[in-house]
Amino acid sequence: MPQFFLNKRLIILLVSVIVLVGLIGFSLRERDSISWPEQFVKDMVGFGQSLVSKPVNYVAEVVENVQDLQNTYTENEKLKTRLDELVKLETKVRDLKQDNKELRAVLEKKEDLRAYNTIQATVIARNPDRWQELLTIDKGEVNGIKSDMAVISSAGLVGKVKSVNEFSSTVELISTNNTKNRISTVIQGKEQDINGWIEGYDSDKKEILVKRISNDMKVDKGSKVMTSGLGGVFPKGLVIGEVKEVKPDQYGLTQTAYVKPAADFYHLEHVMVIERDILGVTEEEADGGEEEQ
Repeated sequence: MPQFFLNKRLIILLVSVIVLVGLIGFSLRERDSISWPEQFVKDMVGFGQSLVSKPVNYVAEVVENVQDLQNTYTENEKLKTRLDELVKLETKVRDLKQDNKELRAVLEKKEDLRAYNTIQATVIARNPDRWQELLTIDKGEVNGIKSDMAVISSAGLVGKVKSVNEFSSTVELISTNNTKNRISTVIQGKEQDINGWIEGYDSDKKEILVKRISNDMKVDKGSKVMTSGLGGVFPKGLVIGEVKEVKPDQYGLTQTAYVKPAADFYHLEHVMVIERDILGVTEEEADGGEEEQ
């Protein structure tokens, strides 16, 4: 009996191998159609794969979309940061261009005023309540600044030094309404120059008032106005502005010229303080120039 069962197992194994080889060979041969068991198995496998693949693909797409959104958000934040940096850079470039333009103009003006000692300064403060009257510069007594020195921009006369500290100074603009801050001027005429005095500022028209012009003098619109240098403090020839209108005073004895300033009092960053070499002027005359400059 044991020998019989041993032979039977061997026979079954051989038959199984033969059947398996036959099936393999049958499946590998070229056929136009497949048998229904194969078709059934393939259909079941395909259906199962479809059931599994659709949710998996959906989840994969969702995960990919989330990753795309995260990448888009990250890139958007980076672009915003770069845009902010670009705006800052553009603003800085614009300021540097403006500074460069002003400084170049200052240097050119310095060549025109080479007969005078000039001290370049930067505006560091302005009082909002007195914007058209006072400003503070970063040069003081240690830099050789003294009261009543003329202050100009690259365009023209700005004002005078009102008070001096150790490291800073206060400048009173010629746009102030302080009538005591009188500056001697000369208006260029076709035939002769005409003298006058800065006495006040029209804040509505934003024009300087040059008064005490003799009534028999003809002042043309567009005439240039400059400092006369007669006060002994301000140098001669500093540009003040241009005549826009001339009106007689209330008594008809003198005229008042409305002068558009050459300098922009609102935007002031770089200025120059002028130290005049006063020749042949006594100290009393120089001190008296505070009100008549």
